[in-house]
Amino acid sequence: MRLRFPLYGKVMFWFFVNLALVAALAYGFVRMQFRVGLDWLLAGEARQRLEAMGEVIGGELRDQPKTVWDKVLARYQAAHGASFTIFRNDGLQAAGDPLQPPPDVMVKLRDRRGPPPQAESPPRDDRPPRDDRPPRDDRPPRDDRPPRGEGPPRGEGPPPEDRPPREDRAGGDKRTGVPPPARSEFMLRAGTPARYWVGIHIGLTDTSPPDPRPVTLLIMSDRITGGGLFFDPLPWLALGTVALVLSALVWLPIVGGITRAIRRVNTAARGIAEGRFDVRVPETRRDELGELGCSVNAMAAQLGELVEHQRRLTADVAHELCSPIARMQRALGIVEQRAVPEQAGYLEKLDRELQHMARLVEEVLSFTKASALPALVAPEEFALADLTAGVIAREAAEARVEVHIPADLRVRTIREALDRALSNVLRNAVRYAAHAGPIEVRAQSNGNAVEIAVRDHGPGVPADALNEIFEPFYRPEAARQRTTGGAGLGLAIVKRCVEACGGSVAAKNCEPTGLQVKITLPRTG
Repeated sequence: MRLRFPLYGKVMFWFFVNLALVAALAYGFVRMQFRVGLDWLLAGEARQRLEAMGEVIGGELRDQPKTVWDKVLARYQAAHGASFTIFRNDGLQAAGDPLQPPPDVMVKLRDRRGPPPQAESPPRDDRPPRDDRPPRDDRPPRDDRPPRGEGPPRGEGPPPEDRPPREDRAGGDKRTGVPPPARSEFMLRAGTPARYWVGIHIGLTDTSPPDPRPVTLLIMSDRITGGGLFFDPLPWLALGTVALVLSALVWLPIVGGITRAIRRVNTAARGIAEGRFDVRVPETRRDELGELGCSVNAMAAQLGELVEHQRRLTADVAHELCSPIARMQRALGIVEQRAVPEQAGYLEKLDRELQHMARLVEEVLSFTKASALPALVAPEEFALADLTAGVIAREAAEARVEVHIPADLRVRTIREALDRALSNVLRNAVRYAAHAGPIEVRAQSNGNAVEIAVRDHGPGVPADALNEIFEPFYRPEAARQRTTGGAGLGLAIVKRCVEACGGSVAAKNCEPTGLQVKITLPRTG
């Protein structure tokens, strides 16, 4: 059984696939052009969470001796399911479980603080002594300098603690030897196996020898969520859900209109295939689907006219054939009265041919009149068992027929149409399978329908012919002989009569042998 995937689902699926492809291409382009890493995740709520945690951890460690830093970090590690360590800006680990970050992380830890503080340069010994320097009498005098002896004595300036500290090019304090503060946080994916690393400046200095160094809180996790610290998927899932819902609401009128129009055309085409040429598609759209609906309507109207002309022509021809056949039969009767014994065989053969032609014309007339019965005859309610008994007495009086129909089962339909349909089905069963066993006629109520089944024990029909035996003038290969088959209109008349009653008919082969024809009628007509 093939899985049915509706058109609306296909359109929405490929819309979102296209949307995802465009988003992926845009992301790849931006990353290539601007070298975007994972630092963009450290924005908004994630950055606030990490900064707040850094402040809390930094404040707690600042009030504790370094000997208990490992216990503090272990407590946070157990709470969040991620590794918490502290590294100095020279790459040395200051606290936490022993950890060896990958080189990419070490570069971030070392380089993000600037160069370490440098010791003051020693005096250069290659400079000549002061007394050996050439006189510089050619220098112009500076007018803004106070005369010699009027400035403050050497060594009597402001105390050293009141002077502003000298900062090096990296922004550090040369007097205290403390490097500049850390820059922004970082996040990257590195290592084998790959893990997620986040560095946070916590405003803390490690005073361990040989010199004090600012530290970075390094958090490592196997997942991008980082225990809810790095990335929270819930807002993204909510955003995706909202985007899906809004996209569906935006596309629903368009795709829904398309699918409804296609369903209407499909329903009309199915009705036309079943012979209902009065079906029409609403002509409300002004696009290609609207044009398709108009074309289907025009096709249905033209087919209806052609079929109606064909039926009228067939009925007229059959009706016109009745008169010459009747005259030929009367003439043949006169000839038989005056014929000599030697001519009896020829006249008998001619009589059989005329009788066969008369039956054929009668069947054609019945076939053409069956579709007009609903407009000519009103439905009536009657007992199904009584109708079946009359059909059996007329069509299968000499055959063995088993009837299983409840006496109280009643139907409301066109009696003449159902009588002719049962007569043709029973006549076929007697013709092809009366010698093979009893013919069974069963009827039962099934919900709002009544099912009538006529089964024989004959050879059945080929499986590929089950859907064709109800077509006009169709006969299986085994039934094309004049002695075993009619004109091929018997079951076609059955179908027309059952459809006139508002029902349906189907056939199937039975096991081990036999053919069953089932007529399904609505319980009320």
